[in-house]
Amino acid sequence: MNVGRRIDDRVARRAGRRSAHRWVVHDLDDDPRGPLQPNPQLGRTRTRKGFVRRSATSRVNLFRAARAVASVEGDGVIDWDAVGTAARAGTDPGELALTEADRRGYADDVGDARDAVREVAAADFDLPETVHVQNRHHWIDANLSTFERLLSPIEQKASLAPTVARAVNTGTMAVSLGFLARHVLGQYDPLLLADEDPELYFVHPNIGAVAADLSVDRDRFRRWIAFHEVAHAAEFGAAPWLAPRLEDAVEEAIENLTAGRFDRGAFRELDVTMTAVEGYAELVMDRAFDDEYADLREKLDERRAAVGPLSRVIRELLGFGMKRRQYVRGKAFFDAVADERGLEGAALVWERPENLPTDEELDDPARWLARVG
Repeated sequence: MNVGRRIDDRVARRAGRRSAHRWVVHDLDDDPRGPLQPNPQLGRTRTRKGFVRRSATSRVNLFRAARAVASVEGDGVIDWDAVGTAARAGTDPGELALTEADRRGYADDVGDARDAVREVAAADFDLPETVHVQNRHHWIDANLSTFERLLSPIEQKASLAPTVARAVNTGTMAVSLGFLARHVLGQYDPLLLADEDPELYFVHPNIGAVAADLSVDRDRFRRWIAFHEVAHAAEFGAAPWLAPRLEDAVEEAIENLTAGRFDRGAFRELDVTMTAVEGYAELVMDRAFDDEYADLREKLDERRAAVGPLSRVIRELLGFGMKRRQYVRGKAFFDAVADERGLEGAALVWERPENLPTDEELDDPARWLARVG
């Protein structure tokens, strides 16, 4: 795989696209594909004693989800059409009725975050011209092709799947997508393994629900999330080699799994890279954000720690636990580097692939500074 050529292609596609305009906020009402038809009453009701029970409409939709999984078709390992149908049927789409103030708020948050991150990180990067503000069903649709693309090598090399195995695989993927759709707040998507430009998503119902759960101002919380996602854009802009490197790592991991091998070294290398990605974004986000955020982080950490046992198991299976560890470990590394050498010193990590910290250096920033800085 020609990594250099892929880098050149990405750079060429983005050449000349830099602009100072505010972004188009794209939501359900102006989707050129036409509006989805969500089940508006799907959800839960709270009993007098505080226990949560599913509404009748929710039970009906869970039945529809199960029926979609049970009626899988084809000979493939996974019926992706059924995955999408089941994931949507089992997930409350959430409210997506943006006011003009909401639209302006998202556009201003992204624009202000871009300007602040450029200044603080001394980084030159682009952002997608459209901000996609989604409900949960939109997020499922947007990410279904990503899951299919990533798992395609396994599907191609696997033998024809019996109906029962195909139904189990399809159900597992539907549960995974539905769970993620209920928890993702924002997403800068570099669209790995796809010949497309990156995209920027915000899941509006989740932002509102989490802000209410944390008892924090929704607009300030939304702005905080925007700064985090824009910080990710800065990383990929500063390091055009980063996306191809991640693509190669993912492809290698999938190929090993397809061949029945589990390469711990390859997975550790991928984890180290993602720890750097998440940690640097946390550092830049903290230094660039123009409002108080300590209470937001504290309350969000408390919320994550308070999940129930079933949710905790699902989170670990989907990598949420690893992602949180990447945040903590990566941020500690970059805080130490920035305290010693400033943000310019921290930014050296994106100068070339060899500057990425090793697994050992993540826990010993001084060793990385001695090698790179």
